[in-house]
Amino acid sequence: MVKRPTFDSTQLTRRAEELINGASNRYRITVQVANRAKRRRYEDFDNMDDHQMKPVMRAIFEMSDELSQPEIIGLP
Repeated sequence: MVKRPTFDSTQLTRRAEELINGASNRYRITVQVANRAKRRRYEDFDNMDDHQMKPVMRAIFEMSDELSQPEIIGLP
């Protein structure tokens, strides 16, 4: 059995709350996180080396980074 590294659940919760609070529509941000996680899942299928974090968790971390650091995605 492959053991996944543990992640700080409080940080995950905080980032999820940031996403929800920063969104104008909770449903829409939930769907966006789900779609990103779905894409990452299929991308991870090709990259067998990177299975340290579940796709939904990775999507939350990435999207909260993009929200708090717009320079990552090149927004003005």
